[in-house]
Amino acid sequence: MFAKRSLPRYTPTLLAILLLATFLRFFRLSQEGFANLYYAAGVKSMMMSWHNFFFASFDPAGFVSIDKPPLGLWIQAASAALFGFHGWALLFPQAIAGVLSVVLTYRLARHAFGPTAGLFAALTLAVTPISVAANRNNTQDSLLVCLLLLATWALFRATERGKLRWLLLAFALVGLGFNIKMLQAYMVLPAFGLLYLFGTPLDWGRRILHLILATLLLLVISLAWAVAVDMTPADLRPYVGSSATNSVLELMTGHNGLARLLPGRRNAGPAQATRSGGALLPVTPQPAQGRPQGGPPGTPPQGNLPQNGPPQGAPQPGGAFSHETGNPGPFRLFNRQLAGQVLWLLPLAAIGAAAILWRGKLRLPLSPLRHIVLFWIVWLLPQMAFFSVANIFHRYYLEMLAPALAVLTGAGMAMLRYDYTDRTARAWLLPVALLATAAMELFILWPFPDYRAWLAPVLVVGEVAAVGTLLNRLGKFFPFESVRSVERNAMVVGLLSLLIAPAVWAWIPVWRGGDGWLPFAGPDVLVEQRVSPTEAGSARLATFLQAQRRNETFLLATLDARDAAPLILETGAPVMAMGGFSGSDPILTPSTLEELVNAGEVRFFLLSNVNQNNSVFHNPLTRWVTQRCRVIPPARWGGLRSEQGMQLWDCEALNRW
Repeated sequence: MFAKRSLPRYTPTLLAILLLATFLRFFRLSQEGFANLYYAAGVKSMMMSWHNFFFASFDPAGFVSIDKPPLGLWIQAASAALFGFHGWALLFPQAIAGVLSVVLTYRLARHAFGPTAGLFAALTLAVTPISVAANRNNTQDSLLVCLLLLATWALFRATERGKLRWLLLAFALVGLGFNIKMLQAYMVLPAFGLLYLFGTPLDWGRRILHLILATLLLLVISLAWAVAVDMTPADLRPYVGSSATNSVLELMTGHNGLARLLPGRRNAGPAQATRSGGALLPVTPQPAQGRPQGGPPGTPPQGNLPQNGPPQGAPQPGGAFSHETGNPGPFRLFNRQLAGQVLWLLPLAAIGAAAILWRGKLRLPLSPLRHIVLFWIVWLLPQMAFFSVANIFHRYYLEMLAPALAVLTGAGMAMLRYDYTDRTARAWLLPVALLATAAMELFILWPFPDYRAWLAPVLVVGEVAAVGTLLNRLGKFFPFESVRSVERNAMVVGLLSLLIAPAVWAWIPVWRGGDGWLPFAGPDVLVEQRVSPTEAGSARLATFLQAQRRNETFLLATLDARDAAPLILETGAPVMAMGGFSGSDPILTPSTLEELVNAGEVRFFLLSNVNQNNSVFHNPLTRWVTQRCRVIPPARWGGLRSEQGMQLWDCEALNRW
């Protein structure tokens, strides 16, 4: 169907696209610093001992672990071991993964739909805003997407050849992806299973047997680390961060499972054992308190929303992070926060995919081309449905949608171009798709008047010129004769005009610097930059604490990881996040905390200003600190300034202050 010309003709264009992708992912990369300090502190701690490395410990003392599996962090630790521990080294693996994803997208699209489709798909992914933003951060979604695209390549070979070894490789790679982001990796499995089940040239018995064997391998690889951690006695490893029962298996189904979809499920579990020093002590779980669940602690509301909403820790209407992702519903992905991250070319992808599926009569068995289109549709649509209703996710998770949209855009553009040059009744689909996509982009631009003022005219002029030229050949609406080369150039202009606005969205975090904690693209990056008070004054505080430190195990204790991470990066010393990532993990009770203080393991506590209007006041651990200890005058340690303020407490038995 699609002409597959020799590769050398397309090599210069492909190289230009790869140079663009590399530039967007590496230019000014060092300005991002350590980006997400939670993960950066974890990597620093993991590099201090093999024990911390294996268990993905957040802090050097091995008190609590990162709330994600370790493979992505292991890759970052390897990069830091090679290049030295600094921000660029931690971001390098994701940036490389982003470029490799563009290469793999080109390869996958070209193999099925021809080189033109491959180039369009690669260019689309190269400038997809959320892909660029996430590729420049140390969140691990970029590594996961690259691994899943590699698994897709193996799956396509397995489907074409009916070879079990390629299917096993594909599912093994998905299993490795599970050890980067857990169940998020499994979101592609419906597409994987259906393609092999209906697309491979084998009898039904062998198809089913192969899928059963591949699934068993998938489960073994997926669960190997989780089972190893859970089988280790709790006093010999960190507490499993963000879990309710100190279990990785529970973390998979809880915080990283059902809590992502359903509201009100975070850290709700039975009584469990936790530790004080090396001893296991019974704990009665406390209500999930602390800062908003599901994202970096201390994250304030974003955008133009009022800053004085419910107190920290209060339920958020419409979802735990509705200020970031909007309220759940069928049109959530089209809101201001999310649409501009990834959906710019959705109409072109949809119309093009429909054109491929409905070319000629539908007969069973379907053609290999239709199988591939359906594979990418099944990759895309369930994920769009999930993100439309999910309780907890962040904008950078939408990177998972980008490869499918890019391939369908490339394949659709190639098909529509083929239909147009074939001069059938379907030739009208190309100008219709370009106009529909332009309308979609105007819809995305509308809430941003400063950018709409100049991007909308560029888009309209480009599309009017392209569509006018294309229509002239079909209907002779304009008084000039167009030739084939002009029409071909009009198609290119039409697509490039559609890519200008998403490229601008992608460029903003490249030039300005992205949001380190929760990467995203677009103009809101300019107003939603967040720096915690601990980040702002970590050097002064670290100097004071190191001067006062005696034989305590922990330099400091904080309620959550956001306040602990900057000090771990600054000093390399153990800093206790009493409640794990969000401050709500049931690791300690007031009695076990008192034992730690009396044993001389921890003395100083850094807390937000305690008052009856915030969750810090209602947390039993912080209440114990405020009742037992004394505030150190800010003049003694430099005082961190913020809207809420921070207080440093000294719990030494004979307090000098």
